Amino acid sequence: MMRNFDEDFSIQPSFSVGRYLRDRWLALIIGCVCVLGVYGMCATLGVGFQACIAVSVFILLCICLLLVCEYVRRARYWRSVCKMNEDIRHACEVTSLIKEPSFLEGRLSYAALERLSDLSNTELTLAQRSSTEYREYIELWIHEAKTPIAAAKLILDRMGGADADALSRELERVGNQIDQALYYARSTALNKDYSIRQVSLAHAAREACKRQARFLIEKQTIPSIDISDDVQVLSDEPWLVFMLGQILANAAQYGASSVSFTATEEAANTPHGRTVLEVRDNGCGISAADMPRVFDRGFTGSNGRESGSATGMGLYLVSLMCSRLSLGVSLASEEGVGTRVMLSFPHDRRRLHEQGIKFS
Repeated sequence: MMRNFDEDFSIQPSFSVGRYLRDRWLALIIGCVCVLGVYGMCATLGVGFQACIAVSVFILLCICLLLVCEYVRRARYWRSVCKMNEDIRHACEVTSLIKEPSFLEGRLSYAALERLSDLSNTELTLAQRSSTEYREYIELWIHEAKTPIAAAKLILDRMGGADADALSRELERVGNQIDQALYYARSTALNKDYSIRQVSLAHAAREACKRQARFLIEKQTIPSIDISDDVQVLSDEPWLVFMLGQILANAAQYGASSVSFTATEEAANTPHGRTVLEVRDNGCGISAADMPRVFDRGFTGSNGRESGSATGMGLYLVSLMCSRLSLGVSLASEEGVGTRVMLSFPHDRRRLHEQGIKFS
C-alpha cells in the first residue's frame, strides 16, 4: 500500500522556516504558556498593566530570538544534507559533500554518516577484490578450456568426413561461446582492459568475417565490405572485431543471406563529427514488440525462442562494449525485411579523455 503524504511534503522534505516551526510545535506551545503564565502572575501580584505587557513581550522576544538562532545554526547544515541527497552517487562520498556542524544533533548525525561512509568504503574494497579474483579465475578457466578445444580441432583435421566437419562446427561454436564469456568478463571489470588507437574499419570487418567464416558458410550468408581501407576510427581493435563478429553471427543465425558493411562520415570538422559504420542484413528482422529490449541482457525475443539456440548475450555485449569505449550504437529493423546495426565512432578525442580512456 502506498503512503499518503501531506501536500506540503514531498518524498524528500526540504528544510524551511515553516517546517522548522512545525517541527517545534511543542516548544512554541510551552513558550506561549510561559508568556501567559508570567502575565497572569504579574497581574496577580499587582504589577501595572504596562509592566505586565513589557515583561511578557520581553519573554516572547527571547523565545523568538532563541528559535531564530537555532534555525540559523541548523539551516545551513540540513540544507547541505538535502543538496547531498541530490548530488550523491556513492555512499562513500557522503562526508565529502557536507561539513561537520556545530550543534550536538548535527554532530551525532555526521558521526553516523562518517561511520556509514567508512563501512561503504570497506565493502566496496572487498567487492572490488572479490570481483577481480572472480574475473581472474574466469579468464584462467577460459584460457585453459581453449587448449583442449584447439587439440580437438587438430585431431578432427586429420580425420576428415562429414561427421568430422559437423563436430568441427560444434567445436567452433563452443569456442565462440568461450570468447563471448571472456569478453563479458573483461567488459564488466572495474579496470579498463582496452586501449584506443587508430583502427581500419575495413580491416576490422574483414577480420570479423574471417573469424565467423565457418558459421557464415554453414548458414550460406555472404558478407560484403564496401569500406575504403583509408577509413580510420578510434577504437580498441580486438573489442571492435569481437562486436562485429557478434553482429555477423546474429545476422547469419536469423536467416540473412547477405550482410553488408558500409561507413559514412557525419558532421565532419565539427565537435560532433563521427564515422558511422552500418551493418545491414536481409534476415527475418525483429518484431516491433521486441525492439525496445534488443540490447537487454539475456533477451532472446520471439526469433530466439523459435530457434532455441539463442543466448540473448550478443547484442547486449555489443551495447555494453560500446558504452565502455564511448561509442554510439543503435538498431533499426523491419520484420521480414532485415536489420541494420549502426556503430558511431566520435572523432573528438576529448570526449574519450573525459571517459578516462587511454590511447596508445
